[in-house]
Amino acid sequence: METTSFNKEASAYEKASRRVKELKGFYGNLTFYCLIIPFLAVLNLLTSPGHLWFFWPMLGWGIGLAVHAINVFGIGKEWEEKKIRQLMEEERRKTKTL
Repeated sequence: METTSFNKEASAYEKASRRVKELKGFYGNLTFYCLIIPFLAVLNLLTSPGHLWFFWPMLGWGIGLAVHAINVFGIGKEWEEKKIRQLMEEERRKTKTL
């Protein structure tokens, strides 16, 4: 009984630890985006105001940041966990019938 409880607690801790790393990675990415893009905009406006090139890194990094946000907060995680449970259940059914 204690071993099962310990295993569940360790599994929950591992899952929470992974989630914290995902959140930390996203917020780090967002922080650097908010720092670097304004720097690039100022640099662009000071050096070549006639040619606004900072939009390209802003767009590319922004798309990457949006995808990162969807993976961390969006449909990605719930779908993965649901699919894992579904596949595990199918495997249990197969082994019971054999």
